[in-house]
Amino acid sequence: MHTIELKIKLIPKNPWSDILIAELSNHGFDSFVDTDEGIMAYCEDSLDINDIISDLESKFKNNVSIELQKKLIPHENWNAQWESNFQPVYIEEYATIVAPFHKEAKTKGIVLSIEPKMSFGTGHHQTTWMMIKSLFEIGDIPNEVLDMGTGTGVLAILSEKLGANEVIAIDIDDTSIINLKENLIRNNCQKIQPVYGDIDKVLGSKFGLILANINKNILKSHMNVYADALIRKGKLLLSGFLSSDVDEIIEFVKPFNLDKVRVLSKDEWACIELIKV
Repeated sequence: MHTIELKIKLIPKNPWSDILIAELSNHGFDSFVDTDEGIMAYCEDSLDINDIISDLESKFKNNVSIELQKKLIPHENWNAQWESNFQPVYIEEYATIVAPFHKEAKTKGIVLSIEPKMSFGTGHHQTTWMMIKSLFEIGDIPNEVLDMGTGTGVLAILSEKLGANEVIAIDIDDTSIINLKENLIRNNCQKIQPVYGDIDKVLGSKFGLILANINKNILKSHMNVYADALIRKGKLLLSGFLSSDVDEIIEFVKPFNLDKVRVLSKDEWACIELIKV
């Protein structure tokens, strides 16, 4: 398997880099790197990106200048690409995310060791950063936690470190599940169950906390399952969407007996904490 790297130069860069990341996430891109001139976006080579590129150019041509360069990266070179861009991430004083090759990194709070590989969830993106911050500020972590679209497993790993007794970590990407299992060993985790599959794996289960950092359209399609799986007074943490989407999502979840607790924002991105009433 190979990876497509899409190098995107934007003039102006802000706020269009965040808007394009949201658009590309909806189209199947799952990893992003911020650059001085724009972004680097990554997806599996099974994705037909020609139509996606045409759509982006047509949609944004009147607002921003977009220059695109496409490159195919052999799977075995992925880590080398990431290592050249991957720096330790500090979530205020709460936590530090490091990779195994950060031998001399200064750390604060809980240390999470994450080998990124092809999985989303290194803490560099604003959505992951806010989800981690929210986990520290949400209060007591319940015994049963669901991490939907787990990626690297960073949220599941932190949930265990903060007190969860059973964490179900689900992803539809088999490469992510392999990466997750490696990261569980790296962080000495014993209470996380990796599950390869989709939202149907949640049916019939109950959780006190559900974590979902995906994208707006998938979150909305999953909402009935999340609501059914939450116990009363259970919490739902959502991210993967822009601040401009917050009002739409809060209105959308009302029929599912989910009320807003608070909203975090970082740059153009948002994270919503909901409670089941």
